[in-house]
Amino acid sequence: MQTVNSENWPYPRWIAHRGAGKLAPENTLAAFKLGASHGYRMFECDVKLSADGVPFLLHDNTLNRTTTGKGTAGEQTWSALSQLDAGSWHSRSFAGEPLPTFANIAQFCLKNGYFVNIEIKPTPGQEAETGKVVAEHAARLWQDAAFPPLLTCFRPESLEAAQTAAPHLPRGLLLDTLWKGWLETALVLDCSAIVCNHALWDTSCVTQAKSAGFRCLSYTVNDEWPAQRLLDLGTDGIITDRVDLFAPK
Repeated sequence: MQTVNSENWPYPRWIAHRGAGKLAPENTLAAFKLGASHGYRMFECDVKLSADGVPFLLHDNTLNRTTTGKGTAGEQTWSALSQLDAGSWHSRSFAGEPLPTFANIAQFCLKNGYFVNIEIKPTPGQEAETGKVVAEHAARLWQDAAFPPLLTCFRPESLEAAQTAAPHLPRGLLLDTLWKGWLETALVLDCSAIVCNHALWDTSCVTQAKSAGFRCLSYTVNDEWPAQRLLDLGTDGIITDRVDLFAPK
């Protein structure tokens, strides 16, 4: 596995959000396959832990929005979670699509040579444990790969745990505001990237981030004008739902 840093950056500029954006049920294998059919080679997804410690894909804390289940996802065992329908909420054609394990998605991406941005998505109160377990699994699953996945999170304590568990895996600090100390925190966590709400980037903070050695990524960009603005600013990665609009390069 090659080391990834801001100089040695292997990842494509265009990244499919949760697999295929809104064209398929998010964070499912079906979404990854659909995103790939549009030419995408890098995918963003959310990984959290079941009650018995199995890493699986889901964005929300609860199951209500995107599955046939109810309640807090992290309080249920993988045996129970694996029985849920994670596709019918989206459309009839995806009915019966299951929640995937992290290992299932890793296998698909590794087999096809795809890159992955793994957002660590802890159940509240499990920030450190989730960062640790997801990083350990990622290190094991990608141990024979040419390039590792990129681990990102909004919670510094999750990234710190991931850094301790698998220091060789690249990390990115996710930001929805430019809170005081964001740059210093990313430096302490030895991150390779800053991943911002796209509206936060301007010439000043791009210059700050790049001067400190970070790559600059953005979420979630679904229109042409902000995409062009980010390209003009010299940012490095764009996460989008619109896999049908933007041709990945």
